[in-house]
Amino acid sequence: MKKVLVIEDDEILNAGLCYNIQKIDMNPASAYSMEEAREILKDENFDLILLDVNLPDGNGFDFAKEMVSRYDTPFIFLTAHNLEEEIIKGLKLGADDYIVKPFSIKVVMEKIQVILRRYAGTRESENYTCGNLEIDFQNRLVKCKDETIALTPTEFEILEIFCRNKGKILTKNTILEKIWDMKGNYVNEHTLSLNVSRLRNKIADEKFEYIKTIYGLGYKWIGEN
Repeated sequence: MKKVLVIEDDEILNAGLCYNIQKIDMNPASAYSMEEAREILKDENFDLILLDVNLPDGNGFDFAKEMVSRYDTPFIFLTAHNLEEEIIKGLKLGADDYIVKPFSIKVVMEKIQVILRRYAGTRESENYTCGNLEIDFQNRLVKCKDETIALTPTEFEILEIFCRNKGKILTKNTILEKIWDMKGNYVNEHTLSLNVSRLRNKIADEKFEYIKTIYGLGYKWIGEN
């Protein structure tokens, strides 16, 4: 069942959207602020996000920048402002649509389904095989020799960054920015090293190392070498 996160501080509107999302056989989740959405996204993966531009703890445009840098999830802006500059700004940030309030719930539900159908074709190829590893990015599943490997959300995010940057040296700062800095948290390099070490121990086997430490610089995904 497809999962949709509704980030909207108007409780009545949020509830109405979630109710109608359920009616089209999808599983909705509610967040009423950016901070609440961040907490939900730490532990759950979504197929689409509805994002209000004006939230009590910040600007939806800023939150969209966070999402684009960390997730491959389509999103739709919801806004009360019918300003051409804002619409253009939202689309340039990567939004799949920009819906101005008041809107027709039926139209929003149709837009959700159209976008998800469009993405369904591209996500079929969201699998990656390397050495003895099989990685399903959409469902966040990792297997080694048909055995499922249990990774924390942070470990999976690090793994995905490595896989999508095969052969490139990734500095510690680059990884910290992609995973933690966007959440507004201060995390030092020692914490990163611990997470990478745990990930390496979980995925490495007698034949493949996968992650190579480049001393003084960072790490490199070496795949099957």
